[in-house]
Amino acid sequence: MPLIFGKSGEEFEVTTIQGGKGFLKKLMEMGIYSGIRVRIILNPGNGPIIIALSDTRIALGKGMAAKIIVRKLS
Repeated sequence: MPLIFGKSGEEFEVTTIQGGKGFLKKLMEMGIYSGIRVRIILNPGNGPIIIALSDTRIALGKGMAAKIIVRKLS
């Protein structure tokens, strides 16, 4: 499912990223790539999504979050 549908507090593993080379490079530079675990800190539904990658916090726009495909960790 796309990351945009996750709820605050849930943890996911990134499975695939849909986008071109430039988009993939930008996410890699942020530390987001296939196989990494992310936790949603805040998903208000009407603004950017804030995620945590270990000790780092990153804000993603809805368009970017929609292209990041994840699976929920239990």
